[in-house]
Amino acid sequence: MKHLTESKLKVLYEISRIIGQALQLDRSLESILAVLADSLCMNRGTVTILDDETGLLNIRASHGLSGSERKKGIYRLGEGVTGRIFATGQPFIVPDISKEPLFLDKTGARSMEKDRVSFIGVPIVLQGVPVGVLTVDRLFEQEISFEEDIRFLTIVAALVAQFVSLNRQVRAREEDLRRENQSLKTKLSKSVQRFFIVGKSRAMTMVHQMIEKVAPTRATVLFLGESGTGKTLTARIIHELSERTNYPFIKVNCASLPENLLESELFGYEKGAFTGAVGSKPGRFEEAHKGTIFLDEIGEMPHGIQAKLLRFLQEREFERLGGTRTIRVDVRIIAATNKDLAGAVRQARFRDDLFYRLNVFPITVPALRDRKEDIPALLNHFLNNIAKEYGRRLYFTQACLDFMVNYEWPGNIREMENLVEQVSIMAEGNRIDLMDLPLYLMEGSRPSSGGPLENRTLEHVEKKEILSALERNSWIQSRAARDLGITQRQMGYKVLKFGLKEHIAEKKTLIREE
Repeated sequence: MKHLTESKLKVLYEISRIIGQALQLDRSLESILAVLADSLCMNRGTVTILDDETGLLNIRASHGLSGSERKKGIYRLGEGVTGRIFATGQPFIVPDISKEPLFLDKTGARSMEKDRVSFIGVPIVLQGVPVGVLTVDRLFEQEISFEEDIRFLTIVAALVAQFVSLNRQVRAREEDLRRENQSLKTKLSKSVQRFFIVGKSRAMTMVHQMIEKVAPTRATVLFLGESGTGKTLTARIIHELSERTNYPFIKVNCASLPENLLESELFGYEKGAFTGAVGSKPGRFEEAHKGTIFLDEIGEMPHGIQAKLLRFLQEREFERLGGTRTIRVDVRIIAATNKDLAGAVRQARFRDDLFYRLNVFPITVPALRDRKEDIPALLNHFLNNIAKEYGRRLYFTQACLDFMVNYEWPGNIREMENLVEQVSIMAEGNRIDLMDLPLYLMEGSRPSSGGPLENRTLEHVEKKEILSALERNSWIQSRAARDLGITQRQMGYKVLKFGLKEHIAEKKTLIREE
């Protein structure tokens, strides 16, 4: 008995050494069964685990079985000895497998066995619920107590349960990470659809890549670019893709308030700090604790507040206006400007030390004229929004689309979005044509490539489109009218308006002579 006890202690020691393989569940389970076979003569061991998808018990690891024998080891709940052990959660002993009708020998491994074989099985229980069954064969020996084997195998099964638990936790964590990653991608696609989903140009691809790199970090970001390019939206995207997404995103426009009000807005104030301060009030930095604060138009920040902001960037602390208590908050800063901050530093209008603190990770958001290949997709994106909001499906004629691709868009995306809504309201049919565009747009257009337009008046552009439609349709007015989506009467009016009657007749004559 003493020798047996020492052997079992040795087995437990060997199993403890296998813990390092725990994340490779099948390998570690087979190692445990091998230890039982080598040290205690417990042959043909199996670990059968419940498959959550099929609801069946499958041999997950084995020792002493061939691959084909192992594949046969599938049990319904309650089927045979293995199914019964799982269903009842109780150990089961078969002193002689040749005399037990419940013993099915599904694997066929014991069909040629000549010696008297005993079979012992115990449930693998995790948090009070069976998850599998541990079984071993034992050559019959009178001096060995089955009860002692049951107690020992129950201990081993408890260790196996911990291996199973650890693997389930790891799998669950991996699945959470996979879902989180998928959620992140989904969030990204939803958040940036106004900005990136139609931003296939090289310039926007670079911005996209920079945002993905900097979003998970704590780095301060400085957005550079013209008004209307989408800097505020981009700042919010960085916030949403960061670990701060569940905390506030606070926006402050540094150009919208005078110096004294901006300071109290950012840092808060104490009672009596100024006339009218009848109580204390936390500032925007306190409200943004654990989140992100977006300082728009940072180039307009008064010089006096710049020093206080610099201190916060360096030490992450400040005092409220009129207060002496030092307040510490955890806030990520994203700033934006449409000014030349480096030039402002040279002119002493912006602190150089603050500039360097803000300019940790600069991102230049390109103007629309620098990403012309994105313009058609952006226009169609805004038209899709109009279709959802107003129930009208509209589209641009090719001539109108060509014009807007060449337009400089001084107001960038903001101007484009407003323009699309305006012309969608004014358009008579389902087509948006050059003649539907506001006159200021036509007269003020300065194409950035291809030279100036011959004549920037609305009438000239309209006449040019009429001529193009007629030429495409062999100078037949009815076909050209259909092409442009107008009536024959409207076409006739335009032919008279632009004095094209004789020109059309000449073109038709040339076609006949050819």
